[in-house]
Amino acid sequence: MQPGSFDLVGIIVYEIDQNPFQSTFYNGTIEVTEPGGLLSVESVFLFCLGIALLVLLGFWIRGQIQNLSKKTKRAPKAKVEVGTATTDASTDEWLEGTAYSQSLSNKSKKKK
Repeated sequence: MQPGSFDLVGIIVYEIDQNPFQSTFYNGTIEVTEPGGLLSVESVFLFCLGIALLVLLGFWIRGQIQNLSKKTKRAPKAKVEVGTATTDASTDEWLEGTAYSQSLSNKSKKKK
């Protein structure tokens, strides 16, 4: 039941000597409230959410300060090696006798 004000009517129905009777023993408003415990699930959730938002705000502010304090000079980017482009025969000696080396020799013959 949710907290709030509710109307409560208590009626008793009885029969005496084959005659039905009805009596109202309570007619009033009652207040239903939540138990007043120290911690509730809602308060714990809101507390954790508030702490998480403060931590995120702190990280964002820290990042903004670091971006502002960086020097405008930046180190040149290092080249990243993506492979070798040489077709030197000495580097392909492990491929001798395979279909790959045969296809290379056929291509070099066609170019001439």
